[in-house]
Amino acid sequence: MVSTGVGRLRQGHVYRQGALGRRPAVPTDDAALERAARRAMSDRAWAYVAGGAGQGRTMTRNRRAFDAWGVLPRMAHGHAVRDLSLDVLGHRLAAPVLLAPVGAAGLVRRDADLAVARAAAATGTTYVLSNQASSPMEQVVAELGGSPHWFQLYWSKDEGLVDSLIGRAEATGAQALVVTLDTTVLGWRPQDLDLGSLPFSRGIGIAQYTSDDRFTEIVRTRVAAAAREGRDAVEVTVGAVRTLLDIARHHPGRFRDNLRAPEPRASVETFLDVYSNPGLSWDHLATLRSRTSLPVVLKGVLHPDDARRALDLGADALVVSNHGGRQVDNAVASLDALVQVREAVGPDPTLLLDSGVRTGADVFVARALGADAVLLGRSPIYGLAVAGQRGLEEVLGNVVAELDLTMALAGTPDLGSITRDALVAQHA
Repeated sequence: MVSTGVGRLRQGHVYRQGALGRRPAVPTDDAALERAARRAMSDRAWAYVAGGAGQGRTMTRNRRAFDAWGVLPRMAHGHAVRDLSLDVLGHRLAAPVLLAPVGAAGLVRRDADLAVARAAAATGTTYVLSNQASSPMEQVVAELGGSPHWFQLYWSKDEGLVDSLIGRAEATGAQALVVTLDTTVLGWRPQDLDLGSLPFSRGIGIAQYTSDDRFTEIVRTRVAAAAREGRDAVEVTVGAVRTLLDIARHHPGRFRDNLRAPEPRASVETFLDVYSNPGLSWDHLATLRSRTSLPVVLKGVLHPDDARRALDLGADALVVSNHGGRQVDNAVASLDALVQVREAVGPDPTLLLDSGVRTGADVFVARALGADAVLLGRSPIYGLAVAGQRGLEEVLGNVVAELDLTMALAGTPDLGSITRDALVAQHA
């Protein structure tokens, strides 16, 4: 994205609309955006999207890590044009920002993944499709209209299902396969636990599975076994009825038919059994090269030794991430881990940063500390909650606009010129 001022263009649009009495669809300040999203979201949706592991210390640490660095602007640099574009895995990105996979976004709105895809297409942003989406990947890709996408994979206990999901991702034209390593089990998440709320148990966020031939084969086997053994009883409570209604509503097919059929509930039970493999190992990951021709991105790497081993195994890129602070409480900040990983692997490997990134200034800092690009997760979903597709588009536009303005004011004409020299460590 070569620009004489994409930031100024965004500012100018907002101010011109303001002169007509119109305000942005979503707040441009991140804290205000978060508050607006809280008002717009249900308790369950807010707990799942905004919540973190344990006491939330990793989430706090992610943000404080950015505060520990100050941008050191340079004056009279004479650069009137900036280039925000870069090559990642053989493809040109207009800006160093991708849309992170966000599971169970259907809690926010039923068509969340489709709306995210439309926003990605409208803004030219690469979208990493979630394995835990509320719409099948084929439907999501149809909304992208040819815009680039990657696919996130959670490694199932069933190897046939792993192959099926990879094959479907390849068939949709995905440009990369992103294997999430840090969610072999769910972290301890008090916000969800206090509500007794797991979206997948209500059929929300399992559309990649219920649309998969291998998964439905496993479900049919389960249903047949249950019928033979006569074990289909459910404790009847008001909550159970509501859960069954939700399951029927989110399962493929007609709602009325789903209420009578055993498959919807069996699908949820099967998902909970096979969803993620707690025994995931480097031996599993070593098989990827024989299972896909797509570039392989490993997400959730924090330790330098793991980064080196992943690259030795043939990974094409790594995402330095602590899952937005949702898995391990009191874990190292992703930004701090990025510094160590980059020092360990050298300048050449492709590293992306996820967790704690909120603003364009954050993207600048991440670039200076070794990230090629960043993934945005919570903020776009907040925009979606507040103002739908338009809100999400504005969040993405605001982040890129602020990055552009930060580069302009710091004297960095392109991404390559954003180096550690552009930062100063800030001491508390």
